[in-house]
Amino acid sequence: MFGIGMPELIVILVIALIVIGPKNLPEVARAIGKGYAEFLKVFREAKDGIDEEIRDINKTIKDEKRKIGDEEEDGKWREKKEKEIKEDRI
Repeated sequence: MFGIGMPELIVILVIALIVIGPKNLPEVARAIGKGYAEFLKVFREAKDGIDEEIRDINKTIKDEKRKIGDEEEDGKWREKKEKEIKEDRI
């Protein structure tokens, strides 16, 4: 967790208790917790949106590759048929 060990965490809490005071500390901690939760929610939504866009792009790429492959197969099929027709004429 940010490279903070137990001794550092205790020092931070003691400083917060002195600066904020014991009366307001629970309110401040609650506000920080809510802010952190909101941050995580927005971060998850952004990540999900990006992941969805990546899935859409990958699907589009896969579809385009499939179309190109189908067109190549059609081209080969045409070449084979043209060759057969030429051979039949001879």
